[in-house]
Amino acid sequence: MAADGKTDDYPFEIDEQLKGFESSMSAVKNMLGTLLSMPKNELEKKLDPLDQAKLDLMSAYTLNSLFWTYLVTQGVNPREHGIKQELERIRTYMNRVKDITDKKKAARLDKGAAGRFLRNALYDPKEKASRKTAAAAHKTSDVTPAKRPKKK
Repeated sequence: MAADGKTDDYPFEIDEQLKGFESSMSAVKNMLGTLLSMPKNELEKKLDPLDQAKLDLMSAYTLNSLFWTYLVTQGVNPREHGIKQELERIRTYMNRVKDITDKKKAARLDKGAAGRFLRNALYDPKEKASRKTAAAAHKTSDVTPAKRPKKK
């Protein structure tokens, strides 16, 4: 674009769209510069396997999206190109990684705690008292007093 922002090379109606496109491309350039400033093997050492997969998918999706943009600028319809299937394939893998991440965050059932909750929720004090008296009666009837040994 020209220094004053207006040229005769394109219609004035798309000027705002081109400015938005230019700012988006500079943001992508800055983001990729930050990502590429660190060697990949050094970056992978710092990440766990799930984060490595996210990084790889993000990189592949970004590159394919940039190629999509390139095709559009060259007058090629990207919807009829193989790049569409590639982007869909990457999106399916991104969804799989998202599902794995969601499963890790999901609440887990503690069976012991659930059993205690149910037992305490179904607690009946009258039933507990009758069980104690029955157990006490059973205990006293079964026990015979111990004899003292004779002294010599």
